[in-house]
Amino acid sequence: MLNRQNIVSYLTISRKETIRFLRIWPQTILPSAITIALYYVIFGNLIGPRIGDMEGYSYIKFIVPGLTMMSVITNSYANVVASFFSAKFQRYIDELLISPTANSIILLGYITGGILRGCIVGVIVLLISVFFTDLSIDNLYITASIIFLTSVLFSLAGFLNGIFARKFDDVSIVPTFVLTPLTYLGGVFYSITMLPEFWQTVSLGNPILYMVNAFRYGMLGQSDINIFTAYLLIIGFIIALYWINIYLLRKGFGIRT
Repeated sequence: MLNRQNIVSYLTISRKETIRFLRIWPQTILPSAITIALYYVIFGNLIGPRIGDMEGYSYIKFIVPGLTMMSVITNSYANVVASFFSAKFQRYIDELLISPTANSIILLGYITGGILRGCIVGVIVLLISVFFTDLSIDNLYITASIIFLTSVLFSLAGFLNGIFARKFDDVSIVPTFVLTPLTYLGGVFYSITMLPEFWQTVSLGNPILYMVNAFRYGMLGQSDINIFTAYLLIIGFIIALYWINIYLLRKGFGIRT
């Protein structure tokens, strides 16, 4: 129920989450900017000219959408999983659980920080690309909405990881062994049309492929997959993860001991 108490609770949690990552920006925002700048230098300026055009675009221009999505995914995910697990580890999450704050408000408050961090880093990555190639946006609505929806999706995924994590090592397992491989195999650096037909079909099972290509469509007007399919998949995952997180919060799974 949306009342004054829940509104205040949401604003308090989201403000805390936002201030947390902004206060330590050299650890949360700056590393992504430096890493992406190195990607642009190495893959764009040094290797790119040897590769040539990709789907009618210079290689560096082709990888800008993929690198942007990679930054949005990793930052929105990392922000929520680290923050929520810290709340569990230090036991101050108990204060929220015994308060009259609704579970949905707790969830929305935490993922707001991840959404903001993901979107901020995404914009920074795009601004950095201006120094290496001509930045073009074919459809601003699609570009902005995909950045937002992707940050929402992986903020929810980070929250889920935070619920299941029992120790600090568990926080890095999913990003290392799941997100990183899926991201690199999600069409960030190549078009799946370059792959044999069998591997093209296999690639279609990678959800990150749809996000990368949807964002590439928004920027360049070119995509390996259907844009409406991408939206349906992203929104479907968001709805599923939201209700899974709400259910686990209600049950106190991984939180109450």
